[in-house]
Amino acid sequence: MSRFIDRTSLRVIAGYGGNGCASVHREKFKPLGGPDGGNGGRGGDVVLVVDPGVHTLLDFHYRRQAKAGNGKQGQGSMRNGALGGDLVLAVPDGTVVLDEHGEQLADLVGAGTRFVVAAGGRGGLGNAALASTARKAPGFALNGEPGEEREVVLELRSLADVGLIGFPSAGKSSLVAALSSARPKIADYPFTTLVPQLGVVSAGESTFTVADVPGLIPGAAEGRGLGLEFLRHIERCAVLVHVVDCATAETGRDPVSDLDALEAELARYTPGLGGELADRPRIIALNKIDVPEAAELAEFVTEELTKRGWPVVSISTASHAGLRELTFLMAGEVARYRAALPPPEPTRLVLRPAAVGGTGFTVESDPELDGGFLVHGEKPERWVRQTQFNNDEAVGYLADRLAKLGVEDALAKAGAVAGAAVTIGEMTFDWEPSTPSGAMVALSNRGSDPRLARSARISAAQRKTAKLARRDGTEEQDEADNGVSTGHRDPFADPQW
Repeated sequence: MSRFIDRTSLRVIAGYGGNGCASVHREKFKPLGGPDGGNGGRGGDVVLVVDPGVHTLLDFHYRRQAKAGNGKQGQGSMRNGALGGDLVLAVPDGTVVLDEHGEQLADLVGAGTRFVVAAGGRGGLGNAALASTARKAPGFALNGEPGEEREVVLELRSLADVGLIGFPSAGKSSLVAALSSARPKIADYPFTTLVPQLGVVSAGESTFTVADVPGLIPGAAEGRGLGLEFLRHIERCAVLVHVVDCATAETGRDPVSDLDALEAELARYTPGLGGELADRPRIIALNKIDVPEAAELAEFVTEELTKRGWPVVSISTASHAGLRELTFLMAGEVARYRAALPPPEPTRLVLRPAAVGGTGFTVESDPELDGGFLVHGEKPERWVRQTQFNNDEAVGYLADRLAKLGVEDALAKAGAVAGAAVTIGEMTFDWEPSTPSGAMVALSNRGSDPRLARSARISAAQRKTAKLARRDGTEEQDEADNGVSTGHRDPFADPQW
């Protein structure tokens, strides 16, 4: 027998984005054909999709982690990396997604409804996409971003039109079996129903569903009994039916006190279900009138219960007395509820553009480092994650982006001095305010930056200047003036050549 699971936790991990590629196009007669590194592929998403064929969260109870595929790294010749595969998880209709703090993220109702619970990371740009007029041949690429990782709670709240509420052994399961083709477990001991049971009921041309939840007892709001765990299944019900046992042999119980106790427990637990159960229409079903004493008791309390403004019906699940009247009464309430609902609207894509005019980051003092500062913001933290810190030119590119965003000006206004520890994301830097905000700095060798420590190797520009000097004969004149000889001749300076 399969287990019924209506609440479970799940850790979802979206795929990492692939790294960009730093490559230079090479072919015959074109040794330096320009950058041609492709972009990395986007990481896969973790998606929840409502599947009518799934009725429980059992699969997630045994598999507590779900991870999507990673994007592939870009390659040369302008080849982008492959996209990471999305992980699609089927959930029952009526599943509610909560975050680790209990905030509702999504309410999945309707077959095919989709919700991206964890978005995949973006792929890093290759050096072909980073090329510009000031940086024509970048010697670096950007790293891919990690995908979202979060802990969520999945709750199943059944989509039933009518919810049956009552004490244990009140006859709720027998009522579902008598009204529909459902066959729940029925026995003469309390708490026979351990999981919610759904049945489809037809009344004339109307068809609706009935949910039977485990019995409630006084103190259920504090966790006594089993009903508290399954009250969420009646949250969406249009009508609540109180099934009252008129043939109970327990001392101190009667239909009126049972009804008051059930309403008290619902009122105490209503805030956890959204605070709307008090407005739902009620129907009182006085059950087991096939017993003579129960029939007399039902007739005695009917007038008193009617004063509450709720319909009262005497029924027997054994002899089926009063079931037809109860069925059409429930169908009428469900029809009125459906008619009061607003007409369904097609699902629309809602765009929420970011606010214009904000800096997008904040600068504050670091409480753990004396004289240090913390930079918080979506852009700076994302740029740090994308940077290859083993490449000087990539670090310089990061400095350009931060300066253009205004981070250096903000640090200076906050009182930062040269050498101050600045933390962005998971990286801590020694701040050196050498780049003007928004200014582009001419780069030298590919893979290096003039603002960083460089080797003593002569650059291409210096070699070209020396060659032109030798052609003009200035080098020989300098030797004659200084009495120094280089020990070799320039063949291009000889008239014979």
